[in-house]
Amino acid sequence: MRRLPSRAALRSWTRHTDPGRLRARLPGLALWLLLCVPPLLYVLDGLSGPQRWATLAGFPLLALAVLVRRRAPLVAVAVPVVPSLVLSVQLFTGAYCLALAVLGHLAGVRVARARPALWFFTGVALAGVPVCALAARTLWPWFTFLMTLLLNVVLPWLLGRYRRQYAELVRTGWQLADRMEREQQAMADRTRLRERARIAGDMHDSLGHELALIALRAGALELDPALAADRRAAAGELRAAAGAATERLREIIGVLRTDDEGAPRRSADEGVPELVARARASGMTVMLEQPDETERPDGAERPGAAGLPGMTGPAVHRLVQEALTNAAKHAPGAAVRVRIERAEGQLRVTVTNAAPPPGPAPAAVSGGSGLVGLDERVRLAGGTLHSGPTPDGGFTAAARLPLTGGPLTGSGAAPQPTAAARELDRARRQVRRRLRQTVTVPLALFAALLVLMGVFALVSTGWTILDRASYERLRPGMPRTEVDDLVPFFHLDVPPEGTPAPPRGWSCTYYGIDPDTTAAYELCFTEGRLVRKAVAHRRDR
Repeated sequence: MRRLPSRAALRSWTRHTDPGRLRARLPGLALWLLLCVPPLLYVLDGLSGPQRWATLAGFPLLALAVLVRRRAPLVAVAVPVVPSLVLSVQLFTGAYCLALAVLGHLAGVRVARARPALWFFTGVALAGVPVCALAARTLWPWFTFLMTLLLNVVLPWLLGRYRRQYAELVRTGWQLADRMEREQQAMADRTRLRERARIAGDMHDSLGHELALIALRAGALELDPALAADRRAAAGELRAAAGAATERLREIIGVLRTDDEGAPRRSADEGVPELVARARASGMTVMLEQPDETERPDGAERPGAAGLPGMTGPAVHRLVQEALTNAAKHAPGAAVRVRIERAEGQLRVTVTNAAPPPGPAPAAVSGGSGLVGLDERVRLAGGTLHSGPTPDGGFTAAARLPLTGGPLTGSGAAPQPTAAARELDRARRQVRRRLRQTVTVPLALFAALLVLMGVFALVSTGWTILDRASYERLRPGMPRTEVDDLVPFFHLDVPPEGTPAPPRGWSCTYYGIDPDTTAAYELCFTEGRLVRKAVAHRRDR
């Protein structure tokens, strides 16, 4: 009775015959069948001897190359080199030209680094020297070997490298597109954060200034001896409430303000003279200097007005407002000097407060973000800001702003490319470099090969010269091994022009005659023995 297969055997057979696995192996099978077509044609053409066996051995070797083409691409390229050298020391054979080109191209696609492939090509080229010297007794076939290696393997490899780099460029482009899509999805959140920053900036610009002036007026009333004690106490409570409101405002600004947002672009609703007048009315000592005020006709716009170009007007108003607010909080009772002048196409604004008078002063609450926002506002207007303490204990804030609507020379930083743009530009440069290499490297190697052939033609002439005495010692019937001891190791690659072909079954070699360059010694062999020696002369056709 026939035994049924076990369940484990059925599972193993099912796993190995999975349609998905079979479909994954179909490209490799198709590639192997394609590469086997040229060797099959050579076998059908009637090869014999070692060449036939080398061609038949190519079928399993090509199967091995296809199997390892992904894990070891360079090994896959080296596999068809061996049977190619058996068929021809020049590496040029139609049986394996297709295999060398296809596997070389796939190696260029799959090998990320170029250095291992370059070492491999160099090793193959150097290995061709002893192969040609021992098999052909001349180095001229080595130049054909190099030409075949260059055009049939290296050039497809370079094309594969270019294809790989182009695929990386496309992949980088899709990654950048995906990144931009994610950024667009987050745009709503960033918009809400920017709006919160605008709210924080408006609160700091308007409410902070007004609360500072209220606290300053309440402090003056609290110290006024003309008022009754209950009135002074109420003024003190008002000053404390204004300070508490200022502290509460600082807390709210800390929540709303974000580190990556600039100052809001809110235009000033009043000029600098009106702002200074309000500060004076609150009890501050403020002096406004405008040296070029008398040079303008009546009705001309003043610095800090909204008619200044771009964001210069709001920036001037914001600078004076912030400086007066800081002076009221940190140096109450100190004199403040505001100077605005035009010079060399620029508007220069300087606000300086003197050192605070001695004596106790109400504690000031500061959020520490006023100067940071002010610097951003001036930068967005195209100007520069410098602030810091003065030698006499005061504080100054000075800004240079443009009057022509553009940024000042040397102010601001040039826009820097984004990381995505830098990544895409790098990928493009690599593709252009690979394309240049694909064109220039074969041309440079071909030129170097021509130069090497010329140099070899000049120096190799003496390697094939057979002296007259050795030629006279040769006798027909001598074994070829004895003849090889008397002749040079290298012989001429081709006989003199016009030399008739040897009889069927004979193999002839030719050696140079010094100093005659138009003739050569001819030695013909059959069945391992010398059958003829003669002098072959060049015949003009």
